[in-house]
Amino acid sequence: MRTDLAVIGAGPAGLAAALAASARGVGVTLVDAAAEPGGQFYRQPAAGLGAGRPEALHHRWRTWERLRDGLAASAVRVLTEHHVWCVERTPQGFTVHALLGPEQEEPAEVPARAVLLATGGYEQVLPFPGWTLPGVVTAGGAQAMLKGGLVVPGRRAVVAGTGPLLLPVATGLAAAGVEVAALVESTDPGRLARHGPALAGKLPEGAGYAARLLRHRVPVLARHTVVRAHGDDRLTGVTVAALDAGRVRPGTERQLPCDTLAVGHGMLPHTDLADGLGCRLDGLAAAVDAEQRTDVPGVWAAGEATGIGGAALALAEGHIAGCSAAARLRGTTPDPAPAAVKARTRLRRSAAALDSAYAPPAHWPEQVTDDTVVCRCEEVTAGAVRDALDLGAGDERTVKLLTRAGMGWCQGRMCSAAVAGLAGCPPTPSRRPFARPVPLGVLARQHYSQEGPS
Repeated sequence: MRTDLAVIGAGPAGLAAALAASARGVGVTLVDAAAEPGGQFYRQPAAGLGAGRPEALHHRWRTWERLRDGLAASAVRVLTEHHVWCVERTPQGFTVHALLGPEQEEPAEVPARAVLLATGGYEQVLPFPGWTLPGVVTAGGAQAMLKGGLVVPGRRAVVAGTGPLLLPVATGLAAAGVEVAALVESTDPGRLARHGPALAGKLPEGAGYAARLLRHRVPVLARHTVVRAHGDDRLTGVTVAALDAGRVRPGTERQLPCDTLAVGHGMLPHTDLADGLGCRLDGLAAAVDAEQRTDVPGVWAAGEATGIGGAALALAEGHIAGCSAAARLRGTTPDPAPAAVKARTRLRRSAAALDSAYAPPAHWPEQVTDDTVVCRCEEVTAGAVRDALDLGAGDERTVKLLTRAGMGWCQGRMCSAAVAGLAGCPPTPSRRPFARPVPLGVLARQHYSQEGPS
């Protein structure tokens, strides 16, 4: 069924965009890979789990209720369990190509006049010795288990890395009964203080998390990092150490017993579909104008795909993008709510300040031993990457060609930042034709339907 606007991603940005566009009279189809709308931020437990108080697991629950109820009352067509692997430009506009269900073997297509990309972001985890042990999970993965499955990853956890996500993960696990041995944050609190004016609006939220950490007696180790994870068959503990100017300070190492390490080093924009459409990127994010339009006519983008900024910014950008898309499709003038435009300006300032403050330790590659696996899919070690550098490689692509790092199932999403760090170059967007693996049979059937039998 053809639609006016296909919105890809049903997180905060996609929901706000779909509701804004639909309210202005255009046909909207909302496409998402999950079984229910909400994205990672508003991930919901399955109905069969019988969650009594799901709101206890969420921040800004009332906002989610407004989005959920608004979607139910709208004319938006919602397609869940649609895993989008490509958006194709056609003479009539665009065709969104997806794979259906958990098996991702059967194809589906959504023809649309315009497309709005709200594809979100994904976690960055930098390697360290022992990070592949069972029991080591990403910070977002631990949160997803709690929100979506009502389960905890272990009994005694360390939450480590850098970034605002660590706070809700640590407090969420502690509230669920996990003993959180420590919150290990590599950032110096002084870096946050230097951005005081830009982060003033975040103070109440930060104070709330601080109070919860205190209530659950979670020790906070600022300017510390995980040096090594220990264990044979699974995680039994981690060694942490203090940082001095981004380097581990000798003599400060100490071991913390735990069966779970939830680790993360910030987020990266998910731009595979934008890149496949030929949209210009600004660094690692999709570049947009004041209306959230990309430089490809008929394509808008909002939320984390345009730069990591959190749910509130994603809601504002989604609303503005939806208003713009609807107006341009109808030939009218966009009319976003002034509050959304004002919020976007303010929240982008906060996001830039957080990005500057929460940076991984400058010298983290020095702690990565040669036998540490960097690319888990292809089992490429840091030593192999360093050998490639000795052979003359100076960028991610050349390292990839010499070692196969980034050629596996995740296509470099987990290891590209690590490879770039070891190579001493900035991360670059991965150029790939498809946003996810696609069965050859799907491609063959698509070619057959377009070309006919030979």
